[in-house]
Amino acid sequence: MPTDQLSNNIRRLRFNANEMTQQQLANKVGVTRQTIIATEQGRYAPSLPLAIKIARAFGKQVEEVFQLEG
Repeated sequence: MPTDQLSNNIRRLRFNANEMTQQQLANKVGVTRQTIIATEQGRYAPSLPLAIKIARAFGKQVEEVFQLEG
């Protein structure tokens, strides 16, 4: 049975948002920079509230930032 993989567009969205840094995004959503790094790299699946905060930081819907593959 294949496992589902969560991918995201955070890196691209950060650069499209006036080259927002990982630290700026972390501050905006209330987490550490390490959490943003791990999420961007697909090593950490954020909670639903965090996923919503990240999407809102870019003015996007959750599905525009995160995709479930597999």
